[in-house]
Formats: sequence, structure tokens, C-alpha cells
Amino acid sequence: MRASIGYVYSVPNLRRVLFTRGTMRRWLVTLVKLTPIIASASLISILGLIVFRNVMPTDVLATVSGEMGNYLQTLGGIYAVLLAFVVYAVWGQFNDVRTYIDREASAIVDLHRTASNLPASTRAAIQNGLSQYIDAVLRDEWQAMTCRDEAAIERVGEKLDTVWLAVHACQPCNDGQHTVYAEVITQFNQLMDLRTVRLSAARARVPRIMNILLYTGAVLVTGSIYLMHVPAFWLHATITAALAGAISHVLYLIHDLDEAFAGEGVVSKEPFERARQSCVRLSHLVATHDAPKPASLASDG
Repeated sequence: MRASIGYVYSVPNLRRVLFTRGTMRRWLVTLVKLTPIIASASLISILGLIVFRNVMPTDVLATVSGEMGNYLQTLGGIYAVLLAFVVYAVWGQFNDVRTYIDREASAIVDLHRTASNLPASTRAAIQNGLSQYIDAVLRDEWQAMTCRDEAAIERVGEKLDTVWLAVHACQPCNDGQHTVYAEVITQFNQLMDLRTVRLSAARARVPRIMNILLYTGAVLVTGSIYLMHVPAFWLHATITAALAGAISHVLYLIHDLDEAFAGEGVVSKEPFERARQSCVRLSHLVATHDAPKPASLASDG
């Protein structure tokens, strides 16, 4: 009995349970936010259908049912292609942001590790500056990217200016440190490039004219379903509500992916959090390695 309890509450199983609970919570939050949007779109489309059927007799629609079928097929096909293109674009943009964050976090750790071979004063300045940069990104810049606060983003970028000043002031003492110094400069430039592309990807948004086209197309496609000759109201209402709900779901997805740092699928901070832990661990290892040995151990050696 105790063994089974220990198995259930072991660390891997506890992580699995917490992950499952966290995933279900995110699903519930998304469902709570998405359901009113889909329900509202479906309800509005049904209300519009009621008004339209009271104004336009179904007998009139029956005489042009063939023409309406061709029209709906053409309009629906064009709008479907447009939706698919935009979803593909914003999904690719969202994945690019995640990739840039992973690469930038790895670049920080690489630079922190390489700087360990520079003179002590320069090493400390560079590593402290990188640690402050990570803290500033997690504390300030993530929220700044959400609300597009360029002033806060600029302040975080100044942390890397401090790192560059430390690199610029470095005086290598031997050929080995000259080689390391050249590598540090290369890695610092790579870090700056990755930060630039991350911020550029975070600023990218679906153009306003494209949003107008998406929402106008949604109204036209849904409204065009009213022109179908369906004698039974309940069937006509079901078709209309289903289409309106599906389109509103896709539009919600586009908006959510477009807001990579604010939507439901918000980009994770985990790469930078892992980078902070790695930098702390590397600093501790280097400090332990460079610490003077006790006299007794030195005499034994």
C-alpha cells in the first residue's frame, strides 16, 4: 500500500498530474472565452435570418435557387482560401516567435559560458549584465511586447548596451583569451540579431485592411446563406448558425495567434527561465572551480 502511494506521489507522476491539470485549466479558460463568441455569432445570424425570411418570401428564392447555388459556391470558395491563407500566415509567424525565443535564450547561455574564460573583471561584468537582461526580459519586456510599450523595450535593450561596454573594455592577457574574446564578440552580435528578429516578429500584425476584408467577408458569406431556398426554418437556421459559428471560431484563432504574447496560445517564457537557471548554475560551477583550495589539499597535492 505504501509503495503504491509512493509511486503515485513520486516526482515524475506529480509532474504528470500537474501538467494534466494545467492543460485542462487552459482548455477550460479557452472554452469559457470562445463559447460566448461562437454563441453570439450564431444567435445574431439566426436573428438576421428571421428578419430576412419575414421580408423575402421563400417562393421568390425558389425561382433563383440554381443561380444562388453557383454564387454561394464561388463566394464561399474565395473566402475559404482567404481564411486558410491567413491562418497559415499567422501560425507560421507564431512558430517563428517561439523559435526566435529559444535561439535567443540559447545564445545568452552560450555567451555566458564563453565569457567565463575572459579576465575575472570582464567576466563578472558580462555575466552580471546578461543576468540582469534575462530578469528584465521576464519582468518587463514580456508585458511590454503585449501592450507594445516601445519605451520599456528600449530600457530592456540598454541592459545589452552595458554588456557591450564590458566586452569593449576587455583587455585579453594571452593568445587564448584573444581567441575567446573574438568568439565573445561574434556571439554577442548573434544575440543582438536574435533579439532584433524576435522583436520584429512580436511587432508583426495582420494588416488592418486584411482584418476589414476578413470580417466583411464573414458577414457577406453568412448573409448569403439567407438566399438559399430552404423551406424548413429550423434547417435553414441550423445551417446559418453552424456557418457563423465556424467562421467566428476561425477569426478568433487568427486574432489569438496574431497576439503571440497576449492570446490564449501565449508564447511561453520557459526558454528564458531555463536560461536564467543555466546561467546561475554556470556561475556557481566557475566560482567553485576558481576558488582557492584549502592549504591541506594543496600540500597533499
